[in-house]
Amino acid sequence: MAEKFIHTDFLLETRYAQELYHSYAAKQPIIDYHCHLSPEAIAENKKFSTITEAWLYGDHYKWRAMRTMGIEEKYCTGNASDEAKFLKWAKTVPATLRNPLYHWTHLELKRYFDIDTLLDENSADSIYRETNLQLQSPTMHCQDLLRKMNVKVICTTDDPADELNAHQRMVSDDLKMLPTFRPDACYDFFNPHYTAYLKKLGAAADIEINALPDLYACLIKRLAYFESLGCRLADHGLEYIPQATHDHTASVSAIFINILQGKTVTPQEADTLKLDILLFLSREYHRLQWVQQFHLGALRNNNGRMQKILGPDVGFDSIGDFSQAKSLALFLNRLDTEDRLAKTILYNLNPADNEVMAAMLGNFNTGDIKGKIQWGSAWWFLDTLKGMEQQLDTVSNLGLLSCFVGMLTDSRSFLSFPRHEYFRRLLCNLLGNDIKKGLLPNDIAMIGKLVTQVSYTNAQEYFEFDT
Repeated sequence: MAEKFIHTDFLLETRYAQELYHSYAAKQPIIDYHCHLSPEAIAENKKFSTITEAWLYGDHYKWRAMRTMGIEEKYCTGNASDEAKFLKWAKTVPATLRNPLYHWTHLELKRYFDIDTLLDENSADSIYRETNLQLQSPTMHCQDLLRKMNVKVICTTDDPADELNAHQRMVSDDLKMLPTFRPDACYDFFNPHYTAYLKKLGAAADIEINALPDLYACLIKRLAYFESLGCRLADHGLEYIPQATHDHTASVSAIFINILQGKTVTPQEADTLKLDILLFLSREYHRLQWVQQFHLGALRNNNGRMQKILGPDVGFDSIGDFSQAKSLALFLNRLDTEDRLAKTILYNLNPADNEVMAAMLGNFNTGDIKGKIQWGSAWWFLDTLKGMEQQLDTVSNLGLLSCFVGMLTDSRSFLSFPRHEYFRRLLCNLLGNDIKKGLLPNDIAMIGKLVTQVSYTNAQEYFEFDT
């Protein structure tokens, strides 16, 4: 009989890697400190009707692969039936060899449904029927899927105007769902709906936003509300950290008034105002003792034609080549000089910035907090086998791997949590190969402690979650 593809020692090339994974990594719980799962689905303990609903809805990774295969949009985001969408995905899977989607697909089928059969056009019908049958079990609802992967904490991604009703309704003794403050819309000045958003935000805080101090008062109230529901993190998606480079004399308050009045502002003026808002928020995060995250370098919504048809954020984004180092250093230095630099996690999308980010940490880790400034796990286009290995290599070479807070899903799919297993297997394989080569001592207990730290305990200590 042929060996199963997803077998016990999948990705573990040495006996050292196998011992590290099975004895130290596999049993660790999961803290998923950044994801895009639906809080409503979690709080309501949603029951999925089909594998398509649980697995393909909202998954732009899969959509991009399907489009590349020449599959029509109706099978991605359109009105084709769930079964038809699944069959088209199954047809795509064999073409994803060496893309992480191939590994993730079969790891997820194995872990959630104990299916070893490779997914393709021939096996699609039986796998569709079997997974749908299992999803009807009373132990396969949304929260069950999370518990099946030993998830202890989920941090969702939430706009400051959100009422967080789902977070208020969530009741569980063994699974925490916490909000994350994501204020990108507050400085999306060129969005045609920006002023309408400010009205929504103002209504949430019961403050009418007519000037910049009103916006800041509003944000302070929303920060307090988020904290009352257990929020410990903020997150920002930015092309780059801006610098104040405009050469006119208008103040940030005047720039904000011009935006409210519908007047034209320059990109330089917008950057000046955005920087002021970011600095204000970062100081507040420090006051609250939160962790701030900055996802840098995505070039979003590149296909204008498809954006008009489908809207934003449906899989037409890519890596940007923005300059990062100088503006990021100035930003962090300004906060550090004021002694108001919060715990910070930096993520880059351009692999050319790997060493830039890893080296930046040492500038602002000043001995007050272990691992205060983190370089986050390989993100989006970089969360591949090689991308994760390169991130682990670089953080090891330029920083301290032992202080790293580890993996996250950054996903909209409830079946994505084996990505933590994938990461842990790669971590153990990297260390196991180093032991075999004599680059690390053959001390499994010592190196196993590092594996435990990166898999779970570093995140638990860093975020101060009560798990």
